[in-house]
Amino acid sequence: PAFLNPTKPVGPYFTKEEADKFMAENKSVFVEDKARGGWRKVVASPEPLTIFNMRSVEKLANEGHIAIAVGGGGIPCFYKEENKLQGIDAVIDRDLASSLLATQIHAHKLFILTDVPKVCINFNTPQEKSIDRMSVSEAKKYMAEGQFGAGSMGPKIQAAINFVVRSGKDAIITVPDLLGVDNGGTRITVV
Repeated sequence: PAFLNPTKPVGPYFTKEEADKFMAENKSVFVEDKARGGWRKVVASPEPLTIFNMRSVEKLANEGHIAIAVGGGGIPCFYKEENKLQGIDAVIDRDLASSLLATQIHAHKLFILTDVPKVCINFNTPQEKSIDRMSVSEAKKYMAEGQFGAGSMGPKIQAAINFVVRSGKDAIITVPDLLGVDNGGTRITVV
């Protein structure tokens, strides 16, 4: 489904004329960003299905090392034929990739680090409220209400939901300074 509706902006800004030329030449999709005054290419952002090097990451983590992986989401590819991978014009969301990796290596917890200490509903309104803890069902309800931006907190919440549902363990969204602090961040739980 993500390839039918590309939404992830990539690359530099172009004029309408330049964007029209690229779209005619190579069937790329461009959208106007009125706030920044230009046109940008958009690509699909599919949900990741597997992490190819997860065993290496799991081994490092089990040996007590801090493994940094899927920071950029990974390299999107598909099997063109059996045992032959081919890259594809897409962007893998780093939060969804992190959630999948954490599930695959049986992590005890998923920490999603961002630039706000806690998840908020009614963000940037007089009714803004930070959340200490929410269940998967509450998180899904808030997602359905459109409480979390598609390009900002939305993927983080979805990644947390995916991890909690798949693993039965908690996910925490917070800033690096609150990592490991009691009641630091927003905890997403099964119940």
